[in-house]
Amino acid sequence: MEQEGSKGVVGIDAVELAKDEGAVVIIDQTKLPNSLEHIRLETPEQMYDAILHLKVRGAPAIGVCAGYCYYVCARQDSAGAKSWADVREPLRAHKEYLNGSRPTAVNLSWALDRMEACAEAHASEPVADVLAALGRECRAIHEEDVRMSAAISELGASLLHDGDGVLTHCNAGPLACLGYGTGQGPLFFAHDHGKEIHVFADETRPLLQGARLTSYELSRAGVDVTLICDNMASIVMRNGWVQACMVGCDRVAMNGDVANKIGTSGVAILAKHYGIPFYVLGPTSTIDRACATGDDITIELRDPDEIKTMWYAEPKALPEVKCYNPSFDVTDHELVSAIVTEKGICRAPYTESLAALFEE
Repeated sequence: MEQEGSKGVVGIDAVELAKDEGAVVIIDQTKLPNSLEHIRLETPEQMYDAILHLKVRGAPAIGVCAGYCYYVCARQDSAGAKSWADVREPLRAHKEYLNGSRPTAVNLSWALDRMEACAEAHASEPVADVLAALGRECRAIHEEDVRMSAAISELGASLLHDGDGVLTHCNAGPLACLGYGTGQGPLFFAHDHGKEIHVFADETRPLLQGARLTSYELSRAGVDVTLICDNMASIVMRNGWVQACMVGCDRVAMNGDVANKIGTSGVAILAKHYGIPFYVLGPTSTIDRACATGDDITIELRDPDEIKTMWYAEPKALPEVKCYNPSFDVTDHELVSAIVTEKGICRAPYTESLAALFEE
């Protein structure tokens, strides 16, 4: 589909359905910024691997990818089926398998559940009609994501002033969220609409999404960006160069606690100390209504070699040295100045403002 968003990063969808509908096509984000490569995900194993190893990443993009993956699996599982009853169990097994690839990103389970609900709503119809409905549903998830991204970006940009310095962590721009993005979406939107801003992008250890992806996107779009190591955020704030912090999110609890890439909570603590507003941006699909607080969020632990060997010609620690490598941390709601969604800007008390988003 044609992508809306920053004029500097258009014409490339991070996730799309192959024209033959036999695969999901993604940009392999592990190859950026040195190489722009597209890969086809044709089997559940390839889909699982791509999500697990961050070839596709970012909560909204994972959700879009999951919708397309479900549809591709449904097409494969329904080959020769006389009714949807023949498809239900193998497809459910593939759904649960894919759902295990990234346990913290709620958009993954959200999209898979939405696709399954669509299938069940049409289960009494001929198999071809169920597949047609699923094809429409996965495309709708993608289209809604792009519209959501534009709405979040415009609302988030309203919080910025001409000349502001903005610090951001990880990557929640077009590659992770499609369209403008969420956490970085306001930066692209502000730039495209004539507002001058300067961005400080944390490199975001250990996977360097800020260095490899955020600075890549912003630079390509002509946004004034400076890359910093994660442990430089404090001095940048102390120097008075930062007027706002903006980050994305992978899961939001109903009390306003937020799970995002590891290091986010440290940025929020620093921002609180220096009196800088800390904004979280994400779609309502990232709000987990079954999750009361951040204590209920499962934190994914990743391979220790991401710390010791991934980016180095030689290991930077002895093989016997233990590593603790959580992918996410939880930022307490008391550190969050506002949560920006496509439906509006929520402020404390979040138990009330977030709940109001879902009222009819």
